[in-house]
Amino acid sequence: MIMDFPQGDVRLLKTDIAQHLLNSTIPARLAYTSTDGTPRVMSTWFVWTGEELVMATFVHCPPMGILRPAHRLRALRANADVAVTIDTEPQPPQVLLLRGRVSITEVSGMVPEQAQAARRFLGEEGGAGYVAQADHPDTKMARIALRPTWVGVLDFQNRLPAVMGG
Repeated sequence: MIMDFPQGDVRLLKTDIAQHLLNSTIPARLAYTSTDGTPRVMSTWFVWTGEELVMATFVHCPPMGILRPAHRLRALRANADVAVTIDTEPQPPQVLLLRGRVSITEVSGMVPEQAQAARRFLGEEGGAGYVAQADHPDTKMARIALRPTWVGVLDFQNRLPAVMGG
């Protein structure tokens, strides 16, 4: 039961709410500090591997018109500390909160988890089209992986924020 684990405990990843959100088609919201020192939040596809929340971005993809790396890569390399939320819109919301440091690995071609995410978020046909569009010998991507060190779960029914008595 989720009440057995305090906020921050990584065992919360095994709860029904966390597993539901990690396997949903709700985009994650990645919060990080930009190179100018201001906070940024970016919506992103993701795949939960059981150990890592994997997100990806293009470094270079001529067929998609991407000729330079996403700005967030420089920011994440400078400061790898991030927060992520995955949450539902209907009330009361279910919320999964993750914190930790990301690692970044550049790969030639499509990050495998990005191809998996494309199929999950766009459906089989849409995902296949997305992957095919990016297929080019010069395509490079960055695999951004978070191994959470802090996990929070809120459902606003059984588990509330501390300020609300949780």
